[in-house]
Amino acid sequence: MSWVVSLLVLSGLIFFHELGHFTMARLMGVYVEVFSIGFGKRLFTFRAFNTDWSISAIPLGGYVRMKGQDDADPSKKSYDADSYNTKTPLQKILILLAGPGANFILAFILYFVIALGNPQILAPVIGTVVKDSPAFVAGLESNDTILTINGKKISTWKEMAKKITNAQGSLSLKIDRKGYMKFITLTPKLQDAKNMYGEDVKRKMIGISAAGVMHKKKLNFTQKLQYATNQTVFASTLIFTGMKKLITGDVPASEMGGVISIVKITSDATAAGWMSVLFFAALISVNLGVLNLLPIPALDGGHIMFNLYELLFRREPSEKIVINLTIAGWVILFGLMGLGIFNDINRLVG
Repeated sequence: MSWVVSLLVLSGLIFFHELGHFTMARLMGVYVEVFSIGFGKRLFTFRAFNTDWSISAIPLGGYVRMKGQDDADPSKKSYDADSYNTKTPLQKILILLAGPGANFILAFILYFVIALGNPQILAPVIGTVVKDSPAFVAGLESNDTILTINGKKISTWKEMAKKITNAQGSLSLKIDRKGYMKFITLTPKLQDAKNMYGEDVKRKMIGISAAGVMHKKKLNFTQKLQYATNQTVFASTLIFTGMKKLITGDVPASEMGGVISIVKITSDATAAGWMSVLFFAALISVNLGVLNLLPIPALDGGHIMFNLYELLFRREPSEKIVINLTIAGWVILFGLMGLGIFNDINRLVG
């Protein structure tokens, strides 16, 4: 059942992305010939809104084929009034941006739905205390709840960690220990750590881990909107930064995952509950939006690059260059997909 949910989630995200292209193309007066979820042989097709809607054999993406626009053969063009080729560069850029834009909008909606259910957050309850650490020396114990730091109320583990990381000198902690209030002063110590990208960093820490206690964070309507916005921006920044670090070599290519990882993690999220599925679906939706903006000719970002060229220089790029770059783009994409699947198999085997 969880694997079925994984495929449904992926298909839904792809559908929403392509629906963005479809809607904007129709608004711009472009005839959409095919709307497909998946690639390859069409397994099921019906016609509606003057378009063929299909489910194809390889569920690793999707496409909207507009009149006069074909990634499989960029030389195929049409100059009819309802063709993609007759639209201005700005109109074409809007059509191309609509797909990734739809993914960001969907992510915001999913995060807002999560906020409506008052999301579960990690409470500042201590699990283990590292021997000889600042926390150990100061007398912190397992199951202590940190209530305030330097007089500021603490309600989440994330808030507490941020206070410790940004500490300038010693910290005054108010602790709840089995119903009794205690006050402890300690000084965080700069130590070796790993960031979310697996890089070695120096970070101020006190030597504690979380007990894993969760509680619901109650939000008003404005806070729910803010939560959805902040999560969408954070996820986008996280993925952009991750891509940058992969390109510069700060993060090894072995860290990259493929479709197997996505399906497996979605499957695990399903077992953890629907809220986890929504959260991961939102993250993948942002991922799809970001990846499709990369300036690779076979992706939306590559087509945007061609249209920006036309907008700036008042002429289309050479057909030969477009064809060669598109082929190179497909080679890069298949190479990245192959690397992701190779890494996935290595993780499963190892």
